[in-house]
Amino acid sequence: MYHLNNTPRPLSLRCPTTRTRKFSAASQSSCSVSVSRFVTLSTLCVGTGTGGSTNMLARVTITDFQGQTLMDTYVLPTMPVVDYRTASTGIDANALSANSACNFSKAQRYVAELIRGRIVIGYCLWSYVSFYLVLGITHPAAMTRDVALFMPFRAAIGKPKQMFGLPTLMHHLMRRQIQMGRLDSLENGRAALDLYRSHSVCWEAAMLAGQWPCALPPSTFSRCYL
Repeated sequence: MYHLNNTPRPLSLRCPTTRTRKFSAASQSSCSVSVSRFVTLSTLCVGTGTGGSTNMLARVTITDFQGQTLMDTYVLPTMPVVDYRTASTGIDANALSANSACNFSKAQRYVAELIRGRIVIGYCLWSYVSFYLVLGITHPAAMTRDVALFMPFRAAIGKPKQMFGLPTLMHHLMRRQIQMGRLDSLENGRAALDLYRSHSVCWEAAMLAGQWPCALPPSTFSRCYL
């Protein structure tokens, strides 16, 4: 289940007019920018510690801007697993065996290489992915595009101070259902990508203007960023 390609293809960013991962060619000339440095990052965790309440990385997925898989691997836990969370993730002991999973330090190194110098798109990067707490990696906040914190998405649903789950964002903003069965980090990453692409032009325009368009994550997660 492991695939790695360190060189995403150079693409151009276009204003999407549909709710799929296809672009409108008519709008390309007015808003194209290079997106070869954009990747998505999504993870699944199992539970360790007392009652299985501590998250331990079990699967990590990275895609390019087209949603093509650059890395997708199970990761060997470094602590005893108390709760595999199989009902929601499909992960079991066989998936995290030495024959099926990647060593944590190796996976960590590959992730660091893939995201270094790139803009990372995802959902709750500060929590569910948690560069520092789960992956042990820090990343510049300005090099993240977290759809959970993007204020226009919250405003579109009518509650700008509330954070919504990824399925809720997809249902209200893309009219698409996800996570209907088990959680899938590849599906989650592509969903976050589609949300970002639907507003990428105004998002990047705000960034270029020095106007941060997102809410801030809780201050307790500040150590996750450079």
